[in-house]
Amino acid sequence: MLDPIRRQLQQRLESLRSAGIEYLPRTEGPPPGLSLNAPAASDPSAARVEEDGTRRTELQVLAGEVRQCKRCPELASTRTQTVFGVGPLDPDLCFIGEAPGADEDRQGEPFVGAAGQLLNRIIAAMGLTREEVYICNTLRCRPPGNRVPKPEECANCREYLDRQLAIIRPKFICALGVPASQSLLGLTLSMAKMRGQFYSYKGIPVICTYHPASLLPSRSPEKKKEVWDDMKMLLAKMGRPVPTSGKGS
Repeated sequence: MLDPIRRQLQQRLESLRSAGIEYLPRTEGPPPGLSLNAPAASDPSAARVEEDGTRRTELQVLAGEVRQCKRCPELASTRTQTVFGVGPLDPDLCFIGEAPGADEDRQGEPFVGAAGQLLNRIIAAMGLTREEVYICNTLRCRPPGNRVPKPEECANCREYLDRQLAIIRPKFICALGVPASQSLLGLTLSMAKMRGQFYSYKGIPVICTYHPASLLPSRSPEKKKEVWDDMKMLLAKMGRPVPTSGKGS
């Protein structure tokens, strides 16, 4: 009985070490996802707790891999830090933007600048909270000068995005902006042509809309109504109540 357990421990340690994780806080029991006594089949809640622990460990390992990534030399040499993503497992909704900006690069969290504040208001107008949704980007590094991500950069980061979404398992996805929408779905359409319909990412319904940065006063604030129309369409698809007022402004 001990040999399989030793092998499982060894594999876990090697996975953590390859991700650059050299230390884990000491606990009284085995690490999440590794149990000497599997939960009884009649106790689904215990099995779910163990599974969620395994997924959180997988997410931590993936974040460690991202921190060490140098697939894009320019981005790796100019970033302050990588920006992985925030939110719960199994969220009803995941927002995906294009890339971190200066504020995100500095703080290590997506959508914390002016565009992030507007996204928070959109989320609140939908009857949700930021803590209920998952937020990430197609890129984990800030492009110099906040330029548009290059296709090869999106391709280099795509594995991380796919693995991240596979772990968190969102029920719906909202792609924010042209780069994120095109990269996620493999499209070449304009946002005007992508809006107003649902797509599918590995069986998950996806809606595309304008990036919050494009709605700021210095750019195209008149598009807020179109974004709000998209959010109402999304809420209806999710089976959630559609607020009669509020435009995320």
